[in-house]
Amino acid sequence: MEDVSVEWRIQAIRGAITVPENTADAIAAAVHELLDMVERVNRLSPEHLISVTFSVTRDLDALFPAAAARQRPGWDAVPLLDVQQMHVPGSLSQCVRLLIHAQLPVLHGEVRHVYLREARSLRPDLDISPVPLGRD
Repeated sequence: MEDVSVEWRIQAIRGAITVPENTADAIAAAVHELLDMVERVNRLSPEHLISVTFSVTRDLDALFPAAAARQRPGWDAVPLLDVQQMHVPGSLSQCVRLLIHAQLPVLHGEVRHVYLREARSLRPDLDISPVPLGRD
């Protein structure tokens, strides 16, 4: 039988999404939408995660994004951190950003960063086409 060993590497994955209103439900829905897409396009499972840092703009204070993430299957054991994004006048408002550190069996160039809704303007060079969330 052929040796099919895979080299795993620590990778960083970035992402962001805007939230339509400062409510717990809206923030939770946005966090789940963002994490669904990040997991999908990177074939990521919670057991791959080392840690996740969420940052939010100062106008979002109804819910910690980590509280929403912690409700996901397998995410209760992942180290999660919430911080406030530095405010710069004129910057994108009502935005949740994330930085995931994970062990993945991919090369750095194959990692897909996810920017959704108005957050696409933050990194138009990384904009991905919508990917259906249905299972393969």
